[in-house]
Amino acid sequence: MHARLAAACAAVLSVVPSYRAADVLTPVDEAGFRKLVEFHRGRVVLADFWATWCEPCREEMPALVALEKKWRARGLVLVTISADEPEQEAAAAAFLEKTGVRRPAYIKRARNDEDFINAVDRAWSGALPALFLYDRQGRQAARFTGETDPAEVEAAIRKLL
Repeated sequence: MHARLAAACAAVLSVVPSYRAADVLTPVDEAGFRKLVEFHRGRVVLADFWATWCEPCREEMPALVALEKKWRARGLVLVTISADEPEQEAAAAAFLEKTGVRRPAYIKRARNDEDFINAVDRAWSGALPALFLYDRQGRQAARFTGETDPAEVEAAIRKLL
């Protein structure tokens, strides 16, 4: 009986399109980014802007995941925001899944790229990778653009925890 039920379930699942929540990234726009930081008030937020086409972004992600895991109990939250185009969203979600990034994860869906960049930090050019560190009150405490030594990021995090 159990074998027939399992076979029937397998047959049904083989024709249903595969959909997993992990394949979807939550869209965030200019206003949404500020709300995202505010939502985490009381915690230290490390916002990571990255893309699948950015090799340094992909290389630093495991170190960021390790930092978040190490300091999570003390109040660190890693917020990842992909700058990929819509057609790359599945690849971005798969990469995050593979590297163990906690959900939710986000994808930039700005009405205007320049407005989005300025909403994050007027001094930021939009270059990737980019990390923005926010204190427990939601104020930006540090900015790291380009390839950054994880030890430098961790030192900034420790000061806020």
